[in-house]
Amino acid sequence: MLSEPRSGRLAAWGNALLAGLVSPDDAVTAVIGEDAVHRVEGLPGESAPVGLTLALGRLRALGASGLRIALPAPGHPLGLSGPPEFNTRALEAEEAVLCEGAALGLVPEVYEAGPAGDVHVEVVWHCLPVREAPPADVPSLGEAERELAEALRDATALLSRLDLAGSGPVAEAAIDAYRARAERGREVLAPGYPPRAVRVLELAQRVGLLVSVASENGPGGAVSASEIAARAEALRPVERTARRAQVAAYNSVVVERGVR
Repeated sequence: MLSEPRSGRLAAWGNALLAGLVSPDDAVTAVIGEDAVHRVEGLPGESAPVGLTLALGRLRALGASGLRIALPAPGHPLGLSGPPEFNTRALEAEEAVLCEGAALGLVPEVYEAGPAGDVHVEVVWHCLPVREAPPADVPSLGEAERELAEALRDATALLSRLDLAGSGPVAEAAIDAYRARAERGREVLAPGYPPRAVRVLELAQRVGLLVSVASENGPGGAVSASEIAARAEALRPVERTARRAQVAAYNSVVVERGVR
């Protein structure tokens, strides 16, 4: 929940490229980020994996008019529309990109390569057919913003109740990392996104941070297995709300253009 999903970068900068707001080189550089290389496998008309620049151009030629993301989790196919084969791959990766107008989807597979101390990340996007249908459980930006405000209050109250709000260096490091990301967060969404989408995404990441602190920073104030289980149960709807808001933010530029 804390890290920016690769599907989000691909959708955001791919949408900016499709709208003519950025150059192919700038879009690809932003999508790759700190990874070493991204390739696309299974693209119609290509017998071997190709680079992102060629892949994005080919998707446009195939009719792609916008890119959406999905961030599914077990029991929650958020942003997916089928078929089952694609949904299964996306659920395993916990993310995917869907191409509006082309009936294709992209699921990332991440590899680490290189010797110890010099490991780099390579990403292969598997291109598969998708069903052209409304995505599952994606709210509007307005709905997401209202839900996030409530989720933030719930998460903050839960942290306080579990004595996790100031629970040592691990929590402090996580909060510092979030603040560092927030400083550059305005570049997370590419040109063409509405300011409200940036605001919703930043708030979703903040809620995600609180969920991660509560989930990963030891048992906190919980002193029994039942209390730990109760904490996980309480956090589940908060985490789901944050994921739904991320999808709404990344997909908003497509929705606003009327691409459905």
